[in-house]
Amino acid sequence: MRYEPGGAPRKREQLIEDLRFLKSWAAAPLRTGAVSPSSRELAQRMVREISPDEPGLVVELGPGTGVFTRELVARGINPARLVLVEANPKFCRMLKRAFPQAKIIQGDAYRLREHLMHLNAGQLAGVITGLPLFTQPLAQRVRLINDCLEALAPGNPIVQFSYALVPPVPAGHGDYVVESSRWVWRNLPPARVWTYRRPRA
Repeated sequence: MRYEPGGAPRKREQLIEDLRFLKSWAAAPLRTGAVSPSSRELAQRMVREISPDEPGLVVELGPGTGVFTRELVARGINPARLVLVEANPKFCRMLKRAFPQAKIIQGDAYRLREHLMHLNAGQLAGVITGLPLFTQPLAQRVRLINDCLEALAPGNPIVQFSYALVPPVPAGHGDYVVESSRWVWRNLPPARVWTYRRPRA
């Protein structure tokens, strides 16, 4: 099915995804994190930081129903360059149907280093994550961000959203800078996008 924003097929598809998301959230609210699927406005703001011209794979952690994944493809990222790490087996099956060219890994996103070693991935073009980082201890969040940064070429981003006033991993826990977007009000709840980078040499 083609991705046609505003079209009737897309609306039906979105309704089905929303229902699946809410069912997953009700079963495990801390693991799913968000209280509703991310809006298209938030997804577009998230993928803006990922350049289609940057060489390497693009990793998405916790893609869920694929809201951000679709926007990555719409931005020009070849689906064959995508590595989607998702713990929920139902979401994995959905992602395999929607993005057959992508590499789908059913597993723990916090074991990213191990997953990348198995893939022999090389330097990444970007990492985008919808993980509910605030549900994890700070030390685990810091380790994940630093693992991502080690896999990225300098200057390439890790993009994360949250509903909080502060970043999910604050500055001062590694060699990186943190940038914040303005609030994305057309999302429930309103969210901000946080971008982590190591400076280019």
